[in-house]
Amino acid sequence: MKSPRTMDVALWAALAVPAVSADAIGLNEPRPLWAQFGGLAVLAVATATWRRRPAAAFLLVAALGLTAPALFSVSYGPALAALALLLGRHGTRARPALLAFAAVWAAGTVRILVRDVDPVVEWLVLMGTLLFGVVFPWLAGRYWRQGRELAAAGWARADQLEREQRIVADRARLRERARIAQDMHDSLGHELSLIAVRAGALQVAADLPAHHRSAASDLREAAATATDRLREIIGVLRDEGDESAPLAPPGETVAQLVARAAESGLAVRYEGDGADSTEASDGAGRLAYRVVQEALTNAAKYAPGAPVTVTASTGADATTTIEVTNGPPPHGDSPRPAPPAGGSGLADLRARVAAGGGTLTAGPRGGGFRVRARLPVGGAAPRPAAPEPTPPLPGSVLAHARRRTALTFGAAVAIGTVLVAGAFTWYAYTKTHSVLRPADYAALRVGQPQSEVAAVLPDRSVTDPPVERAPTPPPPGADCRYYRSSGELFTSLTHFRLCFDDGRLVDKTVIPKAGADQSMRRGAAWAR
Repeated sequence: MKSPRTMDVALWAALAVPAVSADAIGLNEPRPLWAQFGGLAVLAVATATWRRRPAAAFLLVAALGLTAPALFSVSYGPALAALALLLGRHGTRARPALLAFAAVWAAGTVRILVRDVDPVVEWLVLMGTLLFGVVFPWLAGRYWRQGRELAAAGWARADQLEREQRIVADRARLRERARIAQDMHDSLGHELSLIAVRAGALQVAADLPAHHRSAASDLREAAATATDRLREIIGVLRDEGDESAPLAPPGETVAQLVARAAESGLAVRYEGDGADSTEASDGAGRLAYRVVQEALTNAAKYAPGAPVTVTASTGADATTTIEVTNGPPPHGDSPRPAPPAGGSGLADLRARVAAGGGTLTAGPRGGGFRVRARLPVGGAAPRPAAPEPTPPLPGSVLAHARRRTALTFGAAVAIGTVLVAGAFTWYAYTKTHSVLRPADYAALRVGQPQSEVAAVLPDRSVTDPPVERAPTPPPPGADCRYYRSSGELFTSLTHFRLCFDDGRLVDKTVIPKAGADQSMRRGAAWAR
């Protein structure tokens, strides 16, 4: 791979070739040798500093074009465009470049104003060079840089999306694990509670020997302890922020759940108005099933032996009301502390009911405990969370950047076209309206009154006459005006000089076009 210094030397050599060639083949006005070597030295400084200071390197090359005999000659035109391209490619901000362009425009304007030349032509050269030789290469460099940055950002975005996809997959696995864990807690906890109820019933059997009664008591305590340990383990596995519904039980209704609990020895009674036919596979049935399951588990755990009543009813407002109430435990039993209203199981249940569009209340009632839930019939869909704003895709960012670049180029082309077209139109107008026909010039006589001469003169006179090509100097104190002999544009033409003094024509001279022999110039003055 080539070093930056080697690339800078190659760049200098490439930019020096047009400068030397233009002077060698005579495309520029003659310059002394020291000026040519000075220009090459400035090019060397610019190519050596453009990496660190691209705006300064551009201004150095622009200074060469501004100080040359002809404004922005072909010698340094390629260098100006190349440094403008590099300025756009490596310049991180647009303001230094715009300030540099404004400085070049201001310097070119001052040069046009202080020199005795046709300002229209010079303005045409200045604006055309700034537009097509500076602004367009600079915009191309910026587009080049933005394309590389967008490509790098696209790869970085792809890596980020891949990492996010892995994170999403991990979170999905964690949510699934939490969902299964919660289902284990609800199902196994309920079953362990029923085991404890069966053991309690066996413990109070009259025909059971004492050692078997003691074993039943130990079994009851073990089931209660296993339920607590299961809650602790599931609490480690579950995700507090996840409110997704757990796995639905396999088609068991609330009435069947209550009947199974009664068969296990739990003193539970069910009262329903037909809502018990709702299976746990739909929304309302699943929520009702979970409410009853959690309430029965808490009743068996915290108030063993207490009567439990499960009520299900459907109201006129298309809601299902589930109410589970347990009384105080029988005398002689040692009740455990009642579940707090904000406990983990009830808190999770309240969140699930709220996500399904219902409400749940739980608290002490008449020495016992009551859980009451109002559920929408059919199960309302969970309220969707507000979607997070998604970042734009790399393709859309690239398309937006391309549109901006195209608009920028289009605006520059439109503005430049208007300016150049306006300057060319003005140039053509001034040149074609300063033409004095050779026949009219030949008919003029020295000494003729100025009023008669004005009748054949065009509307305008030449503002940048070729005074240096005139065969004789103008008469002292005379008012001289210059006219073109033809309306041709962008070519050297013969000019006519008419000098007036004291209201009369005192001199008429033909100024040959560029390249005419010197002897022909001396004999070009026509008869007065």
